[in-house]
Amino acid sequence: MSEIRIGISGWRYGPWRKDFYPKGLRQDSELAFASRAVNSIEINGSFYSLQTPERYLGWREETPDGFVFSVKAPRYITHVRRLKDIEAPVANFFASGPLLLGDKLGPFLWQFPPNMKFDEARFAQFLALLPRNRKAARECAQGCDERLKGNGGTDIRGNARLRHAVEIRHESFLCEAFVKLLRKHRVALVVADSAGKWPYVEDVTADFVYMRLHGDVELYSSGYTAQALRRWKQRILRWSQGSQADDAHTVLPGAPPKRATRDIYCYFDNDQKVHAPYDARRLLEKLKLDYDLLTEPGVEPEVEL
Repeated sequence: MSEIRIGISGWRYGPWRKDFYPKGLRQDSELAFASRAVNSIEINGSFYSLQTPERYLGWREETPDGFVFSVKAPRYITHVRRLKDIEAPVANFFASGPLLLGDKLGPFLWQFPPNMKFDEARFAQFLALLPRNRKAARECAQGCDERLKGNGGTDIRGNARLRHAVEIRHESFLCEAFVKLLRKHRVALVVADSAGKWPYVEDVTADFVYMRLHGDVELYSSGYTAQALRRWKQRILRWSQGSQADDAHTVLPGAPPKRATRDIYCYFDNDQKVHAPYDARRLLEKLKLDYDLLTEPGVEPEVEL
């Protein structure tokens, strides 16, 4: 049976207070509230700077059993270094503590800038560098800077697998070589809805699908209509059953590699006008995945957070 995760990209936004977050809710309770209103959250603070092991442990403790985070990888690797000489920065990232999320750790998201073109050799080297399980991540982290050594950021046992997803924003990636490269490494190609600003493609390249819904009319600002959410619901159901929509927009023709099921991670990033948490909750309701959620957008929680 597939796992379907619907959530939000980040949770700390000023305009959400006294709206999605009920009036009077303490700011230090916002993650606890949000993680009980949706069933997954994309951590985006890690995109801007390395977080700490203590912070990852805190996030794990503040969220309920069964909750899952995805983690956005550092822009220093994707936007500043642009995948050049990244062995140490990648090691620093895994040494900083994301593994400490434990069984609440979902995929890692690697987002690339709009002005970065596809370079097959560079991306092949990057994808080969990504650790596919905890053991490989711990080994990778050993190459971190001296300042991070001994910080406890990889102090977790087991060898759970790790997943990775790539979000592209340049048309040059819409080629067979890139899609085949992702399939070779079993890395997901993000389905990104961006009001037509960046490429939209639905090729299935892994055993899961990763979606980022930035707004279908106005980037980051527009909410999704009931009709739009019904469309996403149908696509999610098809992907979760191992297939895809009949009108899927793909680079490679034909059906995706056969699987009985696929897990889904879907994050609403239309946060500017407080649409994201409400749209996420509405889609969860349409998929009948809201039954065990303990808080409701804009409603004072009945449980102590």
